[in-house]
Amino acid sequence: MPNFDPATLDYVLLAPQFIVTGLIFVCLSLDLMVYGRGHRFIGWVAIMGLAVGIGAQASLWGVRSSFAGVLRVDDYSNLFNIIFMAAGIGVVFLSFDYAERFFTQPGEFYAFLVAGVLGMGLMAQAQELLTAYIALELLSFSSYVLVSYAKTNLKSNEAGLKYIILGSFSSAILLYGVSLLFGAVGSTMFTDIRAALGTSVATSAVAQIALIMITAGLAFKVAAVPFHMYSPDVYEGAPTPITAFLSVASKAAGFALTMRFVVMALWPLRGPVSDVIAFLAILTMTLGNVVALRQTNIKRLMAYSSIAQAGYALIGVAAFFAAGDIAEQASRGVILQLIGYLFTTLAAFGGIIAFQVVADGKENISDLAGLSRRSPFAAFAIMSALFSLAGMPIFSGFMTKLFLFAPVARADLLWLVGIAVLNSTISLYYYLQVIRVMYSESPAGVTAMNASAVAAIKAASVHHEEPVLVGAAVAHGSGHAPDNHGSSHGSHGADSHDDVAPVSLGPWWRRRLTDGMEPELRFPIDPISIELGIGITLALAGTFALGLYPAPFVNLAYDASMALFAK
Repeated sequence: MPNFDPATLDYVLLAPQFIVTGLIFVCLSLDLMVYGRGHRFIGWVAIMGLAVGIGAQASLWGVRSSFAGVLRVDDYSNLFNIIFMAAGIGVVFLSFDYAERFFTQPGEFYAFLVAGVLGMGLMAQAQELLTAYIALELLSFSSYVLVSYAKTNLKSNEAGLKYIILGSFSSAILLYGVSLLFGAVGSTMFTDIRAALGTSVATSAVAQIALIMITAGLAFKVAAVPFHMYSPDVYEGAPTPITAFLSVASKAAGFALTMRFVVMALWPLRGPVSDVIAFLAILTMTLGNVVALRQTNIKRLMAYSSIAQAGYALIGVAAFFAAGDIAEQASRGVILQLIGYLFTTLAAFGGIIAFQVVADGKENISDLAGLSRRSPFAAFAIMSALFSLAGMPIFSGFMTKLFLFAPVARADLLWLVGIAVLNSTISLYYYLQVIRVMYSESPAGVTAMNASAVAAIKAASVHHEEPVLVGAAVAHGSGHAPDNHGSSHGSHGADSHDDVAPVSLGPWWRRRLTDGMEPELRFPIDPISIELGIGITLALAGTFALGLYPAPFVNLAYDASMALFAK
């Protein structure tokens, strides 16, 4: 039962949350004192504050206690809090350049981001429905603001409005379900609900309707089908760092709360609950992958990919009620899946942001053409992330799916694993399409040069002169492709481009020619800031570390899963 007697409360258990709360006010205060590029200082303060929070949370490893009876502090909540803070650090690293380029008040952005991290951590600790609801709303309110934070962008404003409307509707359904369940059970504590569902209360219409409504509210948070409607539009319209934040941390928070609620409250209904979750998993991963095949916008594609990844995690939750140690192994697989998805998605969106910063926010897949030439590091990050999402070896996605599918198969759900493997095969097609565009297609605005132009450039390069290219379009490192006139004039030789202005190719040491039949001009390497480079590097390091040497992550997930199922 809840106990709010100040004399008996151990505030040390919530020290990490107090640190994160203080960090919110620090970011807001600094925003009033720094101007211009000072927002980078606020970003670094947010990173250091979250790093301190991770250290404080790690110091509680091995502790198993509760705060006021409503928040549970154990290795399960400790690990998820560390995941959320690490995700926050990663998103801040990815946000420096984007915020400077597209936001008018970047300082407040970091404060709302940290507030979202606080809400997620409380969701993982909640062992009572009203506390879980308040934590979820803290995350939701922060997300509403962040999604619409690009105030001058109509798509961002539209996405924020859709998210608020659908999110409010979902929250109302969840809260109404909580009130109905309280009326049927007489308590909102997970343990009391579990005890009541072991009696005739489980057969009452009120309790069943309440559980359906609560399930709908939680499914909305993890973007499970058919409660995924908001996800593609919101992910596309939101600022790209926030798309990463929602697809990684917000989804993980939804799973953290869902797994806690399933294990601590719904155990007496394990048969029907397992069937419902398995059905949702099939719908979620299948629809996500099939619809992703037709996407032309990279952020919408990642949104549907995120839906499919949620479906994979749900099949692990469906195996929670298996006999023996299979349940603990399944929960371990889900946790590893979420950790791997964190690294992979941050790497993917880091590469996308590196492209958008110099390409004026472009986000169509076709706009990524030739990215391997303009920004090899960004292209490599996206390629590695997509291979990982598809479950290819040496990447984290392969190892996490292995740990996830194995216990599900042992739980007599081999047919469910078969559907998941089939969906992974489907996903490989649209991931390869993106990789093909980045590595096989020429950058927009770059055209083949005729033989006379090539000869002129080579001759000028030998004499260290600065040649000009006539009748062919040249793309610049800023990401803006000029009008493509080259295709219509270049093939007519030197006599047919009198009306076309010469275009300077710049210093000779910045030029490269492609050997072969049709040489073409290539983009200079696009710059990546130190902060963005650090963020992408850390995400890639995690992706490869989990794929090649998963033992440390498995040990952490083992401790968390044992704490989840502890009596």
